[in-house]
Amino acid sequence: MSAVTMEANSILPVLKKKLAFLSGGKDRRSGLILTIPLNSDQTSMEELSATLDYLLSIPSDKCKARGFTVIVDGRRSQWNIVKTVVLMLQNVIPAEVSLVCVVKPDEFWDKKVTHFCFWKEKDRLGFEVILVSANKLTRYIEPCQLTDDFGGSLDYDHSDWLNKRLVFEKFTKESTALLDELTIINDSEKSASGDKDKSTDGALLPSLDPETVLQNGHELLSELQQRRFNDSEGGGGGGQAAPAWCPMDEELLAQPQVMKLLDSLRERYTKYQELCRQRNKRAQLDEIHAKVMQVVNWLQGPGSELLKTQQTIGDSMRAAQALQQKHEEIESQHSEWFAVYVELNQQIAALLSTGEEEEVAELKALQQQLSDVCYQQASQLETRQNVLQAAQAFHSTTQELSQQLDGLLGMLCVDVSPADGTSIQQNLKLLEEKLQTVEAGLSSLRQKGTLVLEQMCGQSSWSLEEAESPPGEHQENVQHVQAVMEEMELRKQRCEDMVDVRRLKMLQMVQLFKCEEDALQAVEWLSELLDALLKTHVRLGDDSQETRTMLDKHKKFVDVAQSTYDYGRQLLQATVVLCQSLRCTTRSSGDTLPRLNRVWKQFTVSADERQQRLELALNFHTIAERVLQQQHVEVESLDEVDSSGRTLLDRLALPIIFPDGSEQFFGSPIDTASTAEGVRERLLLIEERRLQLQEARLLNNEEEEEEVVNGLEGRLDVIGEELSEKEEQDEEEKEAEHQDEDLERATQDC
Repeated sequence: MSAVTMEANSILPVLKKKLAFLSGGKDRRSGLILTIPLNSDQTSMEELSATLDYLLSIPSDKCKARGFTVIVDGRRSQWNIVKTVVLMLQNVIPAEVSLVCVVKPDEFWDKKVTHFCFWKEKDRLGFEVILVSANKLTRYIEPCQLTDDFGGSLDYDHSDWLNKRLVFEKFTKESTALLDELTIINDSEKSASGDKDKSTDGALLPSLDPETVLQNGHELLSELQQRRFNDSEGGGGGGQAAPAWCPMDEELLAQPQVMKLLDSLRERYTKYQELCRQRNKRAQLDEIHAKVMQVVNWLQGPGSELLKTQQTIGDSMRAAQALQQKHEEIESQHSEWFAVYVELNQQIAALLSTGEEEEVAELKALQQQLSDVCYQQASQLETRQNVLQAAQAFHSTTQELSQQLDGLLGMLCVDVSPADGTSIQQNLKLLEEKLQTVEAGLSSLRQKGTLVLEQMCGQSSWSLEEAESPPGEHQENVQHVQAVMEEMELRKQRCEDMVDVRRLKMLQMVQLFKCEEDALQAVEWLSELLDALLKTHVRLGDDSQETRTMLDKHKKFVDVAQSTYDYGRQLLQATVVLCQSLRCTTRSSGDTLPRLNRVWKQFTVSADERQQRLELALNFHTIAERVLQQQHVEVESLDEVDSSGRTLLDRLALPIIFPDGSEQFFGSPIDTASTAEGVRERLLLIEERRLQLQEARLLNNEEEEEEVVNGLEGRLDVIGEELSEKEEQDEEEKEAEHQDEDLERATQDC
């Protein structure tokens, strides 16, 4: 690559005048064509010389060795200027010029040519000079290598060429300077890489952006490599048309220079990028190490100190909630550092996949240290959180159990005065439910107390490992939990004892009301038996067998009533005992006993009357049947039957007189009349038999008189027996009245 001694930018105004240019065309010897277009204005030789110096510095030495063909266009200039320019070429480029073609005007220089023959000066000039018309220039140069000024087909845009030269020179300058800077930076980075402790904060940076320079170079190279070919239409001389090269031909603009500069720049830039990558990685490692140590130092320092100050569990729900809020604030502070840990862990994981062996070992050590510290601190936070949650659950259960015990105690302190047994049973059920709720709450408290003790043991295990941890707080927490549980146990036991007493009292009250209800039921049953006795027990039977059966049923009926009465008296006696035990009075037992006695007396009177009537009826039917069955009947027997029947009829007509003086008949009048009709029918049979006996009495008066006497005696005996039974019944009634008076006095005393 030939050195560029002059920059287009330094003589840009001169180059813009287009005093000379390399169109890119070539002669038949492949020499470059240098065109000097002269005009009527005075041409500055200094500017032309500067232009030629710059243009001749562009081609390579190889290209210069093939020589130049110079076209001096004098068609719009004077002869002396043309001659001066040709002579100046001798001083500027004598060795490189092969041929100078002076394009003359058509009619102006014919006479003056003889005054200066260039061909005679060939040896002195060092090149051949010919005068030629523009239309004959194709004898020496192919038309495709000539611009349209000389009838050729070669395209040339001076402004475009100049702009490309400026771009090329700018790229060459920038790339060369960038290469030098990158070389210095790379060398300094290599020397600094040996000292790992050396700070990289003052790292050198290139003054130009390598990416921009490379992009400009690639764009320039792309333009240089775009060759445009013309067809053979513009060829001259009848020969074969040669391809017309772009004005920015690779020989003119040194395409290899650009390529070589790009290759060198890419190589240096790649090394620079690698060094930057290593430098950035080292800086990233240092930054990660600093952040890791920052996280570790905070967690092991202020973070641990915050946890050391939080060891208590509080003595109430409100205190536990305040501790929970404080713990959440501590967790919030830790969360910020844990977020840094997660970010660092991701960065370390990314570097582990691309790092070298030494870097990987360092990163793994940092990652392990960071993970150990973070997991330990997170475990302590979780343990503390579990302790606080267990403490809150314990205090909450304690508060609920205390309220339940207060409610149960309040219920026990209120005296029970229910209206009936149902309300007592409801109160007893409510009491049992409250006691079960308390037992369930105490069981839950035991479980949660055990859990909080276990959680505190886990907390104390790591807190004791820390220096200067207060062991006394753990013991106080344990003692507080145990004291609360013992207190709740004692309160529950006291309430349980009181519940036992209240339960016994309420059961006695239930029994009392039950006895009173059953006693009333006994009165009702006895009243129903009395009602049945008076309304349905009317018939006396049609014969002795039926009457005897009815008498047996009556005795059983009386036994049932007696059992009912005895059951009622026993219940009333039980109410007296329960009232004395409960020290209370009842509203119903006071009038139940008189009712029971009144109904019982009415029943006994009615039952006795019923029994006496059945016995009279049995006696009547028995005597009557015997008399009617005998062939020979005494008159006394007939009188006895008649007397018995009439006594029975009289008894049926009488009402039952109760002790209170009230009267009551058995059944309805119709029932009584029906029963009496059956007795009268049998008496009619007896009368018929009596008539038969009267006929026989006429025969034997003496026997009749004796039978009459005997009949009178028999009737006297019956009357005596009735009087004895009446006296016994009066004595039994007096004794029952004395017992009832004693029971009434006991009830009134209760």
